[in-house]
Parts: sequence; structure tokens; C-alpha cells
Amino acid sequence: MLTIITKTFKELSIDELYAILQLRSEIFVVEQNCVYQDIDYKDQSALHILGYKEDKLVAYTRIFKPEDYFEYASIGRVLVKAGERHLKYGNKIMEASINTIEERYNEIKIKISAQTYLIRFYNNLGFKEFGDGYLEDGIPHIGMLKD
Repeated sequence: MLTIITKTFKELSIDELYAILQLRSEIFVVEQNCVYQDIDYKDQSALHILGYKEDKLVAYTRIFKPEDYFEYASIGRVLVKAGERHLKYGNKIMEASINTIEERYNEIKIKISAQTYLIRFYNNLGFKEFGDGYLEDGIPHIGMLKD
């Protein structure tokens, strides 16, 4: 079972922040073999959606209100620990993120920058791709919008 908690940056404990940064590095830098600047000073304005299984962080996103990152509300740094993906935690953390945007920001339009291999995953959550694909940190991405 996945327990989901939402916190602002200032509400995060040092241990929670360390776990977030460790897991983001594990997935986006090591697993995806991508050297990029993960610590980008955007965490301070984000809401952090943390997914715990037995007190271990296994899923995560960060969300932004409109104009903080994109024109619309947005979700980024979407991840699930490799050994937990078969449990559909990606769907659960994304649904929680979408619901939080609707509840906290009263928004239904959400923009994401999706890795192209995940288009079908995001389509199943109501996102539709737009525009041309592009490389972000050497990984193929595409803009997607849910409205």
C-alpha cells in the first residue's frame, strides 16, 4: 500500500529532503545515465508529493501552480523506485498530484514535459501530446497537456 503525503518545501524535514534528492539522483542520474543539474532552486516553490511504502520513499512528484514553471499548473520529477513500478505506484502518485492541483490551485489544465517512452502512461491519465518532440538533457521529451 502506498501512503501519500503532500508538503511544501519548508515543511520537509532534512531526512525527507535527503530521501527525495537521493531517489531523484538514483532514477534520473544513475538509472537513466543522465548527467544534469537536478537541484535547480525550483523545489522551494513546489509542492512535494511523497509516496511511502512501509516508511520508505518509493514514489515522488513535485507540482507547481500556474506561472511558477509553465503557463499552466505542472507536474515534474515523476518517479517510482525501480523495484516498485509493477505495483502501479506511478498511477497513484500521478492521480494524487492531479487531485492536489485541482484542490489546492482550483486548476484542471496541467502541462508536463514527458519522456517520450512514457506517452501511453500519461495518455491513460488524460494527457495529450502537443508540439514537436525535443531533447532535454539528452533524453527525448514531448510537451503534454491535460485539460
